[in-house]
Amino acid sequence: MKIFVSTGEVSGDLHLSYLVKKALEEDPKVKFYGVAGRHSEKEGVEILQDIDELAIMGFVEAIKKYNFLKNKAKEYIEFIKKENIKKVIMVDYGGFNLKFLELLKKEIKDIEVFYYIPPKLWIWGEKRVEKLRLADHIMVIFPWEVDFYKKHNINAIYYGNPFTEKYKPVEHYGDKILLLPGSRKQEIKSLISDMLNVVENNKNQTFLLKLSSKEHLKWIQEDLSKYKNLEINSKISLKEAVESSKLAIAASGTVTLELALLGLPTIVVYKTSAINYFIAKHILKVGYVSLPNLTLNEEVFPELLQKKCNPQEIEKSMKEILNNLDDIYKKIDKIRKKLSGEDITKQYAKFLLRGR
Repeated sequence: MKIFVSTGEVSGDLHLSYLVKKALEEDPKVKFYGVAGRHSEKEGVEILQDIDELAIMGFVEAIKKYNFLKNKAKEYIEFIKKENIKKVIMVDYGGFNLKFLELLKKEIKDIEVFYYIPPKLWIWGEKRVEKLRLADHIMVIFPWEVDFYKKHNINAIYYGNPFTEKYKPVEHYGDKILLLPGSRKQEIKSLISDMLNVVENNKNQTFLLKLSSKEHLKWIQEDLSKYKNLEINSKISLKEAVESSKLAIAASGTVTLELALLGLPTIVVYKTSAINYFIAKHILKVGYVSLPNLTLNEEVFPELLQKKCNPQEIEKSMKEILNNLDDIYKKIDKIRKKLSGEDITKQYAKFLLRGR
């Protein structure tokens, strides 16, 4: 059996890698090809396009790359035809995958498409459901998504959130404040100044700046050596970083859920360009942006977005969290319980191999 894969960001690549690993444990003869990153490649995916070239964030940036991505979609479809591939799994990355899905179904009518972790339509608006309906199977990782799709007469598959298997609460915490400015150039450039101001204002506190790659240092213009209470590390795992910390300040994204499942209280921060924020403000349909808060539909972690993302608000939230740790730990435990299941990734893998 040959399966084509399509994802476009580190979080999607991670989820895909877990799935590929379990699928190959079930059937070692399956061949995976496609668009993915180093995590999936390590588990056995033959890479046709590395996701590092595809990282897109925001509406303005996506428009600029539209023609490039459309040509890529056509290229992938030709490969699928040539290799006589019958199954395609798309993971997240709605900006590209929804268009790819449309073109794919137009060109190859009988192709079986699995959309794993579909775009968050319950946030961005329901009009795109019709595009998503073209997929043969929709596999979701949050319980409320099942009800959302049922409302649109779509039966979504849900076994639990795979991150609950991957991330267990750490046994001990340290005394540092963990800084996670994201993995994309735009994120890091927009958040690092505010984070460094907080470092400067709290000289009696040790901060740990964790970057996902040493290469990302080139996107930081400031002279980091002048901050004597700042450690910089791109090699340690997220779990190791959490074990040495008491609190995190993190860019909004999948990492906030990973931090919750590891048990670390977090301040969620985010800034984007004025035009992106204007568009997002008119499209977003929910009150929260971070996955931990969406899971319980209440504020577990403070969310400091746009103008509220400044040193004063961050420091205020730091004090509030450290004064209310017991309450936050209880809510973090509720998040894990709500997203748990049995043999979650294995069940998704079996469903993928079984198909229709």
